[in-house]
Amino acid sequence: MGRMLLGLTIRDVVLIDRLALAFRPGLCVLTGETGAGKSILLDALGLALGRRADAALVRHGAEQASVVAEFAVESGHPAAALLREAGIGSDLSATIILRRTLGADGRSRAFVNDEPASIGLLRQLGDSLVEIQGQGEQRGLLDPATHRELLDAFAGPDAAVGELAEAWHSWQAVRARAAAAAEALAQSRAEEDLLRHHHAELDALTPEADEEDRLSARRSLLQNAERLGEAIADAAGEIDGEGGARQALARALRRLERARDRAQGLLDAAVAAAERAAAETEEAAATLAAAARALELDPRALEEVEERLFALRAVARKHGVMVGDLALLRTRLAERLAAIDTGAEEARALEKQESAARERFLSVAGAVSRARKAAAGRLDAAIAAELKPLRLDRARFRTVLTALAEADWGPHGCERVHFEVATNPGAPFGPLARIASGGELSRFLLALKLVLAGTGSAPTLIFDEVDSGIGGAVAAAVGERLQRLGARVQVLVVTHSPQVAARGAYHWRVAKRQAERTTVTRVEELDDDTRNEEIARMLSGNIVTSEARAAAASLIAGARA
Repeated sequence: MGRMLLGLTIRDVVLIDRLALAFRPGLCVLTGETGAGKSILLDALGLALGRRADAALVRHGAEQASVVAEFAVESGHPAAALLREAGIGSDLSATIILRRTLGADGRSRAFVNDEPASIGLLRQLGDSLVEIQGQGEQRGLLDPATHRELLDAFAGPDAAVGELAEAWHSWQAVRARAAAAAEALAQSRAEEDLLRHHHAELDALTPEADEEDRLSARRSLLQNAERLGEAIADAAGEIDGEGGARQALARALRRLERARDRAQGLLDAAVAAAERAAAETEEAAATLAAAARALELDPRALEEVEERLFALRAVARKHGVMVGDLALLRTRLAERLAAIDTGAEEARALEKQESAARERFLSVAGAVSRARKAAAGRLDAAIAAELKPLRLDRARFRTVLTALAEADWGPHGCERVHFEVATNPGAPFGPLARIASGGELSRFLLALKLVLAGTGSAPTLIFDEVDSGIGGAVAAAVGERLQRLGARVQVLVVTHSPQVAARGAYHWRVAKRQAERTTVTRVEELDDDTRNEEIARMLSGNIVTSEARAAAASLIAGARA
């Protein structure tokens, strides 16, 4: 057995001054006379497990109490995840050490593997390492939050619980994407009419990136067309009119041509220059004529240019952009409108995916529900078979599966699981903790743990008051079942029953002794002889008879058979 409580060290807790216990696997029994201090051991262990601290637990005259519990835990145990989350290192193939100190002023401190830790972490680790079955304990089997997990473990791998969780998370992931797409589409749809209006407006304008500069330049030109026309006409007159430059150059060339033959080359350069001037004059005249024709426009040309320019600027102001950005805005609006159409297609596709994922989850959840229902029937029957020998034959146990509303579905399925019991015929069913006495409750929990052995994570089970109010055959039945349970997990039982004590693989006796001027509690591990004597004392009382010793030997021998 690789998982168990290895040791418990106690300092200055009530009647215990110094105590170190080393535990072993199997069924470990603790016996002793009433008031010897057995409950103190459980209170001390509770401190190490993160239970409520009471300054009254500090031994009179001591400054503080201290309890250390050491556990062997395999690497896959849930405690590993708790330590990783807390950032506490541990070689989980070895041990986990829980330590708690409690001052006389009521202040306590917690340590895990010698590192300071919160009381909350200590309690979480304690709950994963030890289950204390008894009156007042609302953890473990008495906590309805654990019942679904216990039933699933009892059902076995065929329940497909892992596939159920995966199907749930897949559905939720697609559901979230579908919801986001639908929301985005709804927002886009709300803007669609306005987007289409703006896009149509820009489509009608078909703006170009550099259009404002071109229109501004054209407008300036048209505004000065009259004055420019007059200047062109005047210039053309100076060149081509009567007495203008063209006629003057023509006359000059004729005179130079007549004189050039007699000039012996002196006039050649002047003639060439005059010819070039005449050609340039012709070009200037042609250019002025072209400019004049360009200014011969429709009288509405300026109005049209201004209307276009002002329209572009008005739309640009409306959208808060530069005129040069209107073409880009038109493109972006077209893209957004296309995205709305694409978004609608994506939303429809995601809606179909979500529907398929939901159907898959419901299919797996239905299979898990059927497996749970079948397992619940087997569990109820198995526990019913264990109740009669424990003198609980009038009690009834049932596993209840309650369908949940869709809003409450989750990775664990579509139903809530809880255990109920009715202690007497005709009595209504209710939670396990409603069983009247601690002894009945402990025996009921023993039956549950025996049937569910191996389904919990706690490597150590502790039973208190399991033999309360019983004896004879019922006590023997309790002892036999504790022994069977001890073959699977470590079991510690505080008992007054010799039938139970005889079944233990290991036996400790708790006793009060006078030490100097105080009374202290001592715990002694018994060998075969002292164990036989202790069980004989439990059978006969303070005066141990030979008959009691023989009966004790018979009980021990019967337990080992």
